[in-house]
Amino acid sequence: MDNYIVSARKYRPVTFRSVVGQEALTTTLKNAIAGNKLAHAYLFCGPRGVGKTTCARIFAKTINCLNPTPGHDACNQCESCVAFNEQRSYNIHELDAASNNSVDDIRSLIDQVRIPPQIGKYKVYIIDEVHMLSTSAFNSFLKTLEEPPAHAIFILATTEKHKIIPTILSRCQVYDFNRISIADIVNHLQYVAQEENVIAEPEALNIIAQKADGGMRDALSIFDQTVSYTAGNVTYKSVIENLNVLDFEYYFKLTDAILAGSVVDCLLVLNDILNRGFEGQYIISGITSHFRDLLVCKDPVTAKLFEVGASIREKYIATAKQCSNTFLYKAIEISNDCDLNYRMSKNKRLLLELTLIKLCQLSESPADSKNELKPVTPPEKVQPKAKTEPVQTQQIVSEPKPEIKPASQTGQKRSTAISIAGLGVSLSSLTEENQEKPDETDKPQEAESGQNNRLFTEEELQKAWQLFAENLDEEKLLKNTMMLYKPKMLGNTVFEVEVNTEINKNYLDEYGSAILSYLRESLLNDDITMTIKISDAVAVKKPLTSREIFEELAQKNTSLQKLSDEFDLELS
Repeated sequence: MDNYIVSARKYRPVTFRSVVGQEALTTTLKNAIAGNKLAHAYLFCGPRGVGKTTCARIFAKTINCLNPTPGHDACNQCESCVAFNEQRSYNIHELDAASNNSVDDIRSLIDQVRIPPQIGKYKVYIIDEVHMLSTSAFNSFLKTLEEPPAHAIFILATTEKHKIIPTILSRCQVYDFNRISIADIVNHLQYVAQEENVIAEPEALNIIAQKADGGMRDALSIFDQTVSYTAGNVTYKSVIENLNVLDFEYYFKLTDAILAGSVVDCLLVLNDILNRGFEGQYIISGITSHFRDLLVCKDPVTAKLFEVGASIREKYIATAKQCSNTFLYKAIEISNDCDLNYRMSKNKRLLLELTLIKLCQLSESPADSKNELKPVTPPEKVQPKAKTEPVQTQQIVSEPKPEIKPASQTGQKRSTAISIAGLGVSLSSLTEENQEKPDETDKPQEAESGQNNRLFTEEELQKAWQLFAENLDEEKLLKNTMMLYKPKMLGNTVFEVEVNTEINKNYLDEYGSAILSYLRESLLNDDITMTIKISDAVAVKKPLTSREIFEELAQKNTSLQKLSDEFDLELS
């Protein structure tokens, strides 16, 4: 059985041309070799798996090649190249600073630097993870790094440039390696899959590239893992299962439910995602990124910023057409706020659900939304009962107010059945304006009759007040309040209701407009005004101690004090 070599080692670049995603740096190094303008110290810094050590090895091999090609690459045939390929070169030394970070290790290195190369022109020292060196080791290395022998070249590699002391940085040429783009990683993975006779879907490779986060070594390791899981048939579904990545379909389901304003569907999708083991922070950050991607796909110019497979990109573009820019702006803001507050929340699932409810309400009026929650489902409006005469109805949707239904009544006055609906409110048959407009010939008669400023007595007012309260079917608290407190006239059109508590006052204030509408219609006076006050007789007494209670009782009954003195009682 042949020894298996992982793809990250098997397909490691051996020439500058095969290095992926670092064209600017490799071109600079090749030009330096071609112009024979080599520095004595280089610092390669950047994220993991982007080619720092690989470029250092290629550079060391190339400058020691005895017969370089016209393109200034190593020939792979001379004695120096063969020794390097067989890992027995004495001119190229690699030192792991993570485990050799003491002053003694650096002194040993300095002693080796003095020995000239046996083959080739240069002795190259590659020090990996150089930020792990101690401060004393750095200081002991300064002099040699600044003025090394002519045959010595140092290449320092690190993932944490900020930990390198400034005196080292000033002695090196610094090369910053970038994260490899998703497109470059996907192209390289396709090449590897073709070489290994592996069938791979572009969407699957794209997920691997996103998971690698700009590191080619990580991408190749994930690729090997996925190939083992799928037995050589890498599909999108198998990759998201193996890597436990949230499928794009869940985000599209959430978007469709949000656009439809369906809170129920959103909560069901969220429950499904949580049951699959995904953490809430991952979910909300994914939703935020999803809305960002939809915003990017709104314009063909910015759509290129969205690095995914062709089929997924088309789906994003189609979904983006259904969303307005205002909706996406507000959705990103709400999702981002949830992401920021997630760690501090004690009920994390509730925070996610409230965020989805807010997002569902954006589809109604995104421009006017201020992040306040509205009713999840629209309230059912109660229709008025059949009337004996045609009357116009006026719909008023605002704060919760009573809904009045007309019913039969003796005489010219109309009796009404009153019910307070929860949120949507319908007030019908309240004023003369709600009735059908009279003919122009009736106006003089209406003016002469004076229906709308009729004088009334306190007894009539209390009777209308009582009738309103008796016909309340659902609002028991309002009914009890009106039955308990009676109105008293202060003037011809002004009356006052004196209550005992703030709660009663607030309740009458809340439904005051409906009460007044009914009274004005019943008493035929549009100027009726109601004032509500809390009785001054209701005083809040402070809690008394046992001694204070006894003294108060003793003042009313002197026998209690005599009894206390006779038995020598003491009260705290």
